[in-house]
Amino acid sequence: MRWWINAVRQVLRSLIYLAMRLCYRLHVHGRYHLPKRGGALVVCNHVSFMDALVLGGGSPRPLRFVMDQPIFDSPWLKWWFQLVGAIPIESERRSPGALRRTLDEVSQALRRGEVVMVFPEGRLTPDGDIHTFRRGLETILARDNVPVIPAGLAGLWGSWTSHYNGKALKKWPSRFRAPVSLHFGPPINVQEVDGVTLRSYLETRVRALKVAADKDIDAR
Repeated sequence: MRWWINAVRQVLRSLIYLAMRLCYRLHVHGRYHLPKRGGALVVCNHVSFMDALVLGGGSPRPLRFVMDQPIFDSPWLKWWFQLVGAIPIESERRSPGALRRTLDEVSQALRRGEVVMVFPEGRLTPDGDIHTFRRGLETILARDNVPVIPAGLAGLWGSWTSHYNGKALKKWPSRFRAPVSLHFGPPINVQEVDGVTLRSYLETRVRALKVAADKDIDAR
């Protein structure tokens, strides 16, 4: 059964990529940095509600992304999130034990050799900048020693799905075919990170990749 699910998700990944290329002038760099097989964790800055689709389409392998439970439970979209393998996460205050359940599901996916994507800021950026990565990232990697693929995304700040000039999705779309750039960086062996906290090191790598993505857009 799992091979069938993986095949469906691979087809969906290709369709998502085509859709993102139609919506944006999307450039993807460094796709070869994602391992061809085996578990891996992708970490990226969080700009808009379209980020997961851009990353999912830009990746050469299907991504299982961690997302807020209230969005996952959307009556119109829950079937889609389940189909692509999204992993919901809920606040401990709302549902005791929810974080452990999410961590267990992430671990299971990584141990099955899947690629999981997280936004370590834990929320959409309110101002276009990258904000401090949260400790949950280190909790995931303490459980499973997998390579981490940093990614930097640029071009979606200013879209109606970002918090630019008001809350996301609360304004009319004003741009079409905007330039968007996604940069994947070389895989990081977390066991080799020394002298700084793991999340601050990964935050630095994502910041550098976002700078490269910004420069790519400026050069067009």
